[in-house]
Amino acid sequence: MSWKFFVSHSLPLFFLFFFYSFPLISTKHNDDPTFKTMHDFSGYPVDESSHTFTPSNSISLSVDIQALQKQIDELSTFSDTPAPSVTRILYTENDVLARRYVKNLMGLAGLSVTEDVVGNIFGRWDGYEPKLTAVATGSHIDAIPYSGKYDGVVGVLGAIEAINALKRSGFKPKRSLEIILFTSEEPTRFGISCLGSRLLAGSEALAEALKATVDGQNISFLEAARSAGYARDEDDLSRVFLKNDSYSAFVELHIEQAPILEEEGISIGVVTNIAAPASIKVDFEGNGGHAGGVLMPDRNDAGLAAAELMLAIEKHATESGSLDTVGTVGILELYPGAINSIPSKAHLEIDVRDIEESFRNAVINKIHKAAKSIAKKRKVTLSEFKIINQDPPAHSNGSVIKAVVDASDELNLTYKYMISRAYHDSLFMASSNGHDIYSMLQRI
Repeated sequence: MSWKFFVSHSLPLFFLFFFYSFPLISTKHNDDPTFKTMHDFSGYPVDESSHTFTPSNSISLSVDIQALQKQIDELSTFSDTPAPSVTRILYTENDVLARRYVKNLMGLAGLSVTEDVVGNIFGRWDGYEPKLTAVATGSHIDAIPYSGKYDGVVGVLGAIEAINALKRSGFKPKRSLEIILFTSEEPTRFGISCLGSRLLAGSEALAEALKATVDGQNISFLEAARSAGYARDEDDLSRVFLKNDSYSAFVELHIEQAPILEEEGISIGVVTNIAAPASIKVDFEGNGGHAGGVLMPDRNDAGLAAAELMLAIEKHATESGSLDTVGTVGILELYPGAINSIPSKAHLEIDVRDIEESFRNAVINKIHKAAKSIAKKRKVTLSEFKIINQDPPAHSNGSVIKAVVDASDELNLTYKYMISRAYHDSLFMASSNGHDIYSMLQRI
């Protein structure tokens, strides 16, 4: 069972509950930039041997909000762009440094830390019945260009602080608790969102496709992974796949990325469903020419075909019969891209979502038909209509929802049941057939 919940971005961060073996991360790298301010920003002594935890019959949980905020601030300094923005792209130098910083925090929290061949990082606190399947939590730390410092990070550093709070109280878990830092939730570098969690969910098609995947600089995924210390000589990415009984539950803490909680003054968003996303790439090819030299009746303008398709996407999403259907053209590229040149090629990337697959898929089919009709009418070529991913929705497990609601009630936190129209790694941790997710590709 898998689930995530939102926390209001504008309010203090609340952590309700949470949660293959390398040795603990060394604490002696004084020249390591990820470690040099560890004491100041974590609130932990460098010598973890000074930590003792005395069990008690009554448990009093106290989250160190100030220390957590300092850790979030420190992690945000590993960025390719100046503050207050954060840019942290997969397998770059700042991504590697940020990963090392988080592993140091995991080690100082007394977790056993491991990594897989693509860089998913696991920090485990063993329970006193280790044969039971673990409870997991986590999120990501990669960041799209000029993003904020809380996206994903709250779910990773918040989980570490939650475990520290439990340890300070003397609590010992029955089940093992595991924190996962997922590789590449953002699609920035290789165009694949939730790359690490898709692989953990068992996407065989993705594992194979990554062997031939390159970024915008023509650097292969495997080459980039090796430059960051991963993959090495191991090309079999199926080793990342989780066994079916790896976890009994998964929960993800994430900022809302919408204004509802903030506007309504509510602390917690309890997610009941995660919308089913699909991504589509479309290319039109026409005839270029000088803007002044080709009269309007004689044009085969790929740019106008793209513009007409964008309006068709808006129409079909609006008229789908579901209020939850949304369609977005997030990328539009015209070639050659000169003000006095008729576009000879247009490239669009489309996002279509709904909490029900049937509505979303119906809209995708209508968009495909519209693209073919527009190409025929405008005498251009529809050279590509490719569905990159067509993922299923996820429905949150009732027992996990109840746990969060009960915890919110106990702490007098306001909450609201919500649909997550943005998706994160929890969508794929919830998938029971992740091996099929990436392979749903269509080409005309």
